[in-house]
Formats: sequence, structure tokens, C-alpha cells
Amino acid sequence: MVVKLAKTGKSAALIGLILRDTYGIPSVKTLTGKKIQVILEKNKLVHALPDDIQNLIRKDIQLAKHALTHKKDMTVKRGLQLTLSKINRLSKYYKNTGRLPKEWKYDRTKAKTLLE
Repeated sequence: MVVKLAKTGKSAALIGLILRDTYGIPSVKTLTGKKIQVILEKNKLVHALPDDIQNLIRKDIQLAKHALTHKKDMTVKRGLQLTLSKINRLSKYYKNTGRLPKEWKYDRTKAKTLLE
């Protein structure tokens, strides 16, 4: 079921929610002995970027778009700084664990291509 849902383009977190809400499976790990991420890695269905960085990149794109139309919104500027900081901290962690290549760097101008 995990592989079937992953082939439709669902993330690991969303697969867990679907299995919990639709099929009544509270924990995939207790049922299979493996986490959803491990099952996806075994079947080579893992995305290039981790889910949490993908979500932060989406948030950064939305905030940047909002900042273009609302020039005087200082809260958005602060939100952009915080989001960029979170992306950089997470990327540093994933580079050290080997999930991202050492030369990977976040660039807002190329961000939309990262998510596709």
C-alpha cells in the first residue's frame, strides 16, 4: 500500500496520514517493522529533496511572491529571512548525513525547478 501511494506522487508524511485516516493503520512501523521512508528508499521511490526542505522551499516561494506585490510588508521580509535560515540549517544537516550532495546550495531563482 505504501509503494502504491508513493507511485501516485504522495510524500511519506501524506502516506502516513492516508493510511491512518482511511485504512485505520495507526503506525506503519509497528505493522511492518520499518518506517515509511525506509520502505520508499528500498523501492527507490524517494524524492531528490527531503520533504521538510521541499515544504520550506514552497513557503519561501509563496512569501517572495507576496513580497513582490506588497512592498511595505515588513513581516514578510522577516518571514523570508527566517525561512531561508531554516532551509540553510536543514541543508547543512542533510549534507552531513549524506542525504544531499555536499555542493548543494539553495537558490531562490532556481527554486521552482527543484520542486518539479
